[in-house]
Amino acid sequence: MDIMSLIIFLAIGALVGWLAGLLVKGRGFGVIGNIIVGIIGAVLGGYVFGLLGITAGGLLGSIVMAVIGAVILLYIISILKRA
Repeated sequence: MDIMSLIIFLAIGALVGWLAGLLVKGRGFGVIGNIIVGIIGAVLGGYVFGLLGITAGGLLGSIVMAVIGAVILLYIISILKRA
């Protein structure tokens, strides 16, 4: 992975984490936290979509899938914080 791909990957992770934070009525976790939430959300979204047999093509499909995964992750985190 070259440096430009890494920068794009991290930027999309930050965007996804920020969008998920807005959807879950949170203020996010800062830049690094949003990137981590976005990356983990992308992996979680890919796993959930795979289980359901749904494929998301292209950049926009990947972003939508990652946002859904990040929203699921933030929802799980909010449940664990309440416990």
